[in-house]
Amino acid sequence: MLKYLPFRLLIGCSLLMVCLQVSAAKLAIVIDDFGYRVKEDNQILALPAAVTIAILPSSPHGREMAEKAHQQGRDILIHMPMKPLSNQPLEKDTLSPSMSAEDIDQLIKNAIKRVPYAKGMNNHMGSEMTSSLPGMRNVMHSLSQSNLFFLDSVTIGNTQVKNAAKEYGVPTLRRHIFIDNHQSEEETRGQLNKAVAYARKHDSAVAIGHPHPSTVRALQKYLPQLPADIELVAVSSLLSPQPADKQPAKSLRMLSEEAKQPQNSESSTPPSVTPEEEVQVQPEPEQEVTTVEAPPAELGLCEFETPKNKLQGIDFIMFVVEGIYHDKALQPLLLKD
Repeated sequence: MLKYLPFRLLIGCSLLMVCLQVSAAKLAIVIDDFGYRVKEDNQILALPAAVTIAILPSSPHGREMAEKAHQQGRDILIHMPMKPLSNQPLEKDTLSPSMSAEDIDQLIKNAIKRVPYAKGMNNHMGSEMTSSLPGMRNVMHSLSQSNLFFLDSVTIGNTQVKNAAKEYGVPTLRRHIFIDNHQSEEETRGQLNKAVAYARKHDSAVAIGHPHPSTVRALQKYLPQLPADIELVAVSSLLSPQPADKQPAKSLRMLSEEAKQPQNSESSTPPSVTPEEEVQVQPEPEQEVTTVEAPPAELGLCEFETPKNKLQGIDFIMFVVEGIYHDKALQPLLLKD
């Protein structure tokens, strides 16, 4: 048995890596208010390209930052100023529910010109605007003509973003965690931990921060140590999850039971599939064995008895490895001394 130990360990490590990749939760981090702080903005752009930036359209350095981010392959959002309920200084061209549909559309089109390469938009402040269904209908009508998605920063509980977006078919995402409401490195690290916990529970999370010096320092230290079961992703990737993420977990089935049945040589034509099925189901590559004298092994179900006690962690992985290793169909493929 010892002479096969390296082989078994290799399979075990491979299975562990596959399990971690399949089960990895996705974390998207968006940094708002880009375009004013050149030093901090550039420090953010030195972080992994999966970190998304949101640029204020009237900012003095917004176009410059958009160009740099685009060269990095980074997601760019328009950080659109929207009217809050509270009395605060407003950015130029802030959207308000009292504006006409034509005025809102014109301001959004101007913002798109000022922030090149933008894939979507999120709201800067906007508690009054995003809680107005008529106002957000006007926003979504404009976005539907520009092929942009909308990330709701959720600055108010009764946001109408999703309701308005549904009417115009605009894809939407939602912020889950703010990482720097209080500007301290310790606070930001704590909020990042909350974002990771949320992603683990819900498979994904969207966290929003700002280019504060404390936030920059926290991200510089935190991201290189991101847990192995968390994948940092661009925010746009959460709009359309990969089909593999939606597939239920399967047992060690490599071919369907139908494929294991003997085939009639007169009816070898594969069954027809619809175009939709062709997109959803990828055919498995055919495997050809030419150097083994034994009959070609048909990889099917690894048959083994269910353990009496429930297993977890490395014990479960090694149990799976043992099942594969002792599978009679695989025995002809193993090298023997």
